Amino acid sequence: MPLVGVVMGSKSDSEVMQAALDVLASLGIEHEVNIISAHRTPEKAREYARSAREHGIEVIIAAAGMAAHLPGVLASWTTLPVIGVPMANGELKGVDALYSIVQMPAGIPVACMAIGSTGAKNAAYLAAEILGLKHDTIRRAYEKYRSELQK
Repeated sequence: MPLVGVVMGSKSDSEVMQAALDVLASLGIEHEVNIISAHRTPEKAREYARSAREHGIEVIIAAAGMAAHLPGVLASWTTLPVIGVPMANGELKGVDALYSIVQMPAGIPVACMAIGSTGAKNAAYLAAEILGLKHDTIRRAYEKYRSELQK
């Protein structure tokens, strides 16, 4: 059963988000991937967020560019942790997405990572830290990864 839901606003985000999927796989974290647009398929976004916990999801990673409403929309419909990854699309190269994700109103938090693939990787590592509070195997895998960084 997947513990992490990786949601992208567009299929074009797949290449960047592959970095997150690779990290999750390397740590043995089961995950699922969905393409859901906050603007083109808002009902699908609402249903996904509202039912995620019932399907075993414990953390959501949401990637979006430009207006980047997807992480905030998902967070508005769930109390699961949501980690936003701004995509570097459009004229502003992701700065608009970064601001959109980081400027959430009080009470509806979204963790915001860096723009692009570094942010995608860190989203997966943050998900591992969160899941490691409950799941010893994930904690151990993440601790092993961190110890290898020191070599």
